[in-house]
Amino acid sequence: MVGIGADGWAGLGEAGRRALRAAEVVVAGRRQLDLLPEDLPAQRMSWPSPLLPALPGLLDTHADRRLCVLASGDPMWFGIGGRIVELVGPDRVEVLPHPSSIALACARLGWPVERVTVVSAVGRDLARVRRVLAPNRRILVLSVDASTPSALAGLLTDAGYSASSLTVLESLGSGQEQRRDGTAGNWPHPPGDPLNVVAVHATAGPDAVLRSSVPGLPDEAYEHDGALTKREARALALARLAPAPDELLWDVGAGSGSIGIEWLRAEPTCRAVAVEARPDRAERIAGNASTLGVPELDVVVGRAPAVLAGLPAPDAVFVGGGLATEGVLDACWAALAPGGRLVAHAVTIEGERELTIRAAQLGGDLTRLGVERAAPLGGFTSWKPARALVQWAVSKPCR
Repeated sequence: MVGIGADGWAGLGEAGRRALRAAEVVVAGRRQLDLLPEDLPAQRMSWPSPLLPALPGLLDTHADRRLCVLASGDPMWFGIGGRIVELVGPDRVEVLPHPSSIALACARLGWPVERVTVVSAVGRDLARVRRVLAPNRRILVLSVDASTPSALAGLLTDAGYSASSLTVLESLGSGQEQRRDGTAGNWPHPPGDPLNVVAVHATAGPDAVLRSSVPGLPDEAYEHDGALTKREARALALARLAPAPDELLWDVGAGSGSIGIEWLRAEPTCRAVAVEARPDRAERIAGNASTLGVPELDVVVGRAPAVLAGLPAPDAVFVGGGLATEGVLDACWAALAPGGRLVAHAVTIEGERELTIRAAQLGGDLTRLGVERAAPLGGFTSWKPARALVQWAVSKPCR
């Protein structure tokens, strides 16, 4: 795998040139292929579309040939490199990286790379930027095309960050490199070069709402019809679910989606499936996920336990709704990976009885949560108790 910049063949090191000259087949995007000299002897192939499903077959087809993959910048940084290594193993791959667009952008801006947050809009929803928004944060957005800067300016304005400075860096490393500056709320530039990176120096306005990645967002952060795991209970549940890198959560009876959303916000490499029987609530879950910066939340409409059968096995399960439905807890426990965590909440006597029985059978911890909030009482202030909640938290034994 050879990384190449916008400066093309002239910017390649000798090792990269040797690899391309020795290749029998070069696979790349059309833009990268056009950067190669005409006298290069290798067969040239453009990536198939859709790419990822076709990639294993493409690699198998050319398994006995000297294959060179040409990619922009560093193939292992938001590139195709990671997927290829997963498919063929690191021993069969030699990676010759070029300075990435992130490195070049930080060099132009004078930003320390380790203090920059990177969000890719290539093949991903731009709403992911919302997850990382915070005052004074420096963000680099990898654009999908020339429309990304304007769309990003609109997103920032909608989130209350209209005063944020934007710098669009086009064709980094080439002779046509350009820079365009402005603010999100008054972005003055028409679409330019589709090959661009957008730098954001976030500035929060008076209407911006700060959202921590620590579980327990305010209840007002969610659109809901009452089917919401409340703030304190949500924080307690996430503490016991304990999101870890690359893990998958099932949020069964998701309601407003708050558990799955805050699982994803806590650890960006995590995945989550929100299972909800009602289509109107499922639509609301998707909206909440986008607003809170985790549009990758997978929303599955259907009734548990039947709908759970086709889902990938989870590392953690939260059951907040449908606890009384026969077979739900059994299906969740059976699917849960060894060492995985299951957390269930009950607010009824019947649900509490079910959790007590399960705890006696499988172990784990039972916790009763009572919350009281100050509220007006006539001309005074008194404590108003919320409905008590029982939590069962249990880990599945490792085989």
